[in-house]
Amino acid sequence: MQNDNHDTARTDKDVAQLTAEVREAIEHGGDVEDAVRNLTLKAMHSNGLDIESLKQIATAVMEGIQAGAQQKITHAEGQSQAARSQITQAVSGLDDAFAQLAGASKLALEEAAGKAKKFSDSDLAKAREDLEDLEDVLLDTLKHTASATQGLIAETLQDLLTHAQHNGTAVGRQIKDTLAILAHQVASTGRARLEAGIKLTQITADLLYKISTGVLSSMTSQSDRDKK
Repeated sequence: MQNDNHDTARTDKDVAQLTAEVREAIEHGGDVEDAVRNLTLKAMHSNGLDIESLKQIATAVMEGIQAGAQQKITHAEGQSQAARSQITQAVSGLDDAFAQLAGASKLALEEAAGKAKKFSDSDLAKAREDLEDLEDVLLDTLKHTASATQGLIAETLQDLLTHAQHNGTAVGRQIKDTLAILAHQVASTGRARLEAGIKLTQITADLLYKISTGVLSSMTSQSDRDKK
């Protein structure tokens, strides 16, 4: 129980730090999209890839976006357009980070297939369930944050939500590709001996770490960025 409390306290501290770092990124300007993406990837690596952890991370990022934009609007005249642009960039960075998570899962599946390794049925079922929920986590958090604020920030977030609902997201497009690879793994699992100790989440986390540290390049293509 003590360990559980310690882990919870550490996670809460990490989430609070993420909010503060995103807020600072908004306040300082620069490449906000890149900053938010990298901060989100770092938080994913530290706090886990389960859906509840990802909800906490998305909420923390959105709270940081809201606080940073509010600070900019309140303390500097004529910053409305800059704040609007930085909110857009920050949400795009969060979307990209989620897309890279789905992309890392795809790479993990492809890597295992290339080595003739298979994941267990339960592992694949959990992965599919989490992937199918991933875009909803992003959109639900965006919707909740938009409804919890007001003025320019609420307006901008609502516009971004409407655009995402009508045109899709980077993570949504990546999920489709990953689910296709996962379906192939599911189909072939029963025809091969299962390899003991192979965990999709662990391989995904390892690949995500390589992406966040620049060892692997971004999984979101320029064409996805252009669509946005």
